[in-house]
This record gives sequence, C-alpha cells and structure tokens, in this order.
Amino acid sequence: MSRLVSFLFFSFSLFSFSEGRAQHTKIDWAFLAKVEWGEKYFEEYEETVWYPDYSEEVLAMDGKLVEIKGYIIPVDVEAGFYVLSANPFASCFFCGNAGPESVVELQFEGKLSKTYTTDEIATFQGRLKLNWDDLEHCNYILQNVTAK
Repeated sequence: MSRLVSFLFFSFSLFSFSEGRAQHTKIDWAFLAKVEWGEKYFEEYEETVWYPDYSEEVLAMDGKLVEIKGYIIPVDVEAGFYVLSANPFASCFFCGNAGPESVVELQFEGKLSKTYTTDEIATFQGRLKLNWDDLEHCNYILQNVTAK
C-alpha cells in the first residue's frame, strides 16, 4: 500500500508542478500594442502625459500569469530596476523609435541572482499588471518575475 501512496503522491506532485507552469500565458509585443493613447493631465506633476486605453484583450490579462521574451534594458542595476523591451536599446521607447507599449517593467521578487546586460535577450514569467496612473512606473509591469 505504501508504494501506491508514494506513486500517487509523486504523480500528483508532477501534475501540480506542470499545472503551475502551464498557467503562464505566452504573450508577445503585438499583443501589448493593442492599446490606444490619449492625453491626461496629472496635477501632481503639472504635466500632460500619454494615457493608456487598453483593449479588451489586454484588460482581460491584467493580473494574469504571463511569459514574454525581449531585450533587457538595465535602468538602475544597483536598485535592480530593469525593463524588457520589444526592441534593442538604440530603438526602444526611451530613444524615440517606439511607444510606451514596447517596454515592460520587471519587478523581481527578492535579490537578483545575476546582473543582466543591455540588449541581452531573455524570457521572463510573472504577473502582468496594467498601470494607468503611477507615473513612476511603466504602463506594463511584470511582478514577481522569474527568468525562464
């Protein structure tokens, strides 16, 4: 009987592990580009900025586990602040050749085990958060990030 219990426990553990991994939906940059931009005045900053109007498809992914591949852009390595971009650094949003929908802020859980370099290509998994109002962060945020 203990062999059966061990087998069932092992089988259930494998099923649970693969279930957890399968929960991440692969998304791409074309998906994140399904957003329109308007302008909104933020009194606190005394500035008018682009304001996202996410498509229904994108809104449905808010808070969901996702996976995305792109180019890493270290913004502040000491603080562990990185973004993932649809484009290499020379062509990304910060350099004027794309829009804010072409970057995702990476929020790692805990201390990073490695330092990422500019334009390193990587795939990350995490929980997608849509950001409308916090100008200190990107419009797309990936929380509890892990490298795949």
